[in-house]
Amino acid sequence: MELDQLQQTVITALEDIKAKDIEVIDTAKLTALFDRMIIASGDSGRQTRALARNVQEEVKKAGGTVNSIEGEDSGDWVLVDLGSIVVHIMQPAVRAYYNLEELWNAAPGRRPDAKAK
Repeated sequence: MELDQLQQTVITALEDIKAKDIEVIDTAKLTALFDRMIIASGDSGRQTRALARNVQEEVKKAGGTVNSIEGEDSGDWVLVDLGSIVVHIMQPAVRAYYNLEELWNAAPGRRPDAKAK
């Protein structure tokens, strides 16, 4: 599955279950591990788990591969590894604490205004 198609599939799956504050970070020049990071918030453990399940189902329906899902037990922070895209679905307090957007956007040579949308 092509990267842009996979990204759009993930965003649509998140929007379908009412994810909040969806952020896409282009990490291709920052790490060789994955090309995009998508971060979204869910209001409860139940919603974060539902969001992760929907991402997994929609990616598989579209012909993509889900490598693994971590964190479903607590639902505070669920990570969905799609290979070229890593999806972080977090409750707002956890997201604020770890502040992944700032961490990845503050990488050397990265302009804060250069977010992938």
